[in-house]
Amino acid sequence: MKTNAPHDLATAGTRERIVRTASRLMQRQGYEGTGIKQISREAGATLGSVYHFFPGGKQELGAAAVRLGDEEFTALLRETLDAEPEPEKALPALAAFLAQGLRDSGWLDGCPVTSTVVGTASGAPGIRQAAAEAFARWRSVVAESLVAAGFAAEDAVDLSHTVIATLEGAELASQVARSEAPLEAAGRHLARLVASYR
Repeated sequence: MKTNAPHDLATAGTRERIVRTASRLMQRQGYEGTGIKQISREAGATLGSVYHFFPGGKQELGAAAVRLGDEEFTALLRETLDAEPEPEKALPALAAFLAQGLRDSGWLDGCPVTSTVVGTASGAPGIRQAAAEAFARWRSVVAESLVAAGFAAEDAVDLSHTVIATLEGAELASQVARSEAPLEAAGRHLARLVASYR
């Protein structure tokens, strides 16, 4: 899932530049469509530096890129849910933010976690594991927010699965259609679903 947190690659350390560049490229081109040489070139780093920081090569770097996407979306999720004590109001705002990010990127920047893991799950267990941990963390953030808002713990866990799966699917549908409509509809319906549990 896209975040709008800008980062100045020129002032970042070499390892951070490599990871951020890999994350952006894999987000736009997928894991298979992104090569180590392109990452090193666009990060302004030598191939030797890439392999120094990531001796496991592209798979290790891909897992690091997924973890970066996880950290950024976790922060966005917490910020959005903490800013609005009623989850049924926060979720449409989150969906709208994701739609805005897609539109601003020319419909290129979908979820960096999903973009990287799709097509690699069986051949890159480190990337699959990093993605599984990301989805689990996002569900946990949603469930914690729902419990804090007074929802029963069991309902909060069930709803957290639906919230994350729906947003992921809607973001992909919006990206493919080049339309905010799927995310906007997802936000509205998630709000109704969550409100129905009160």
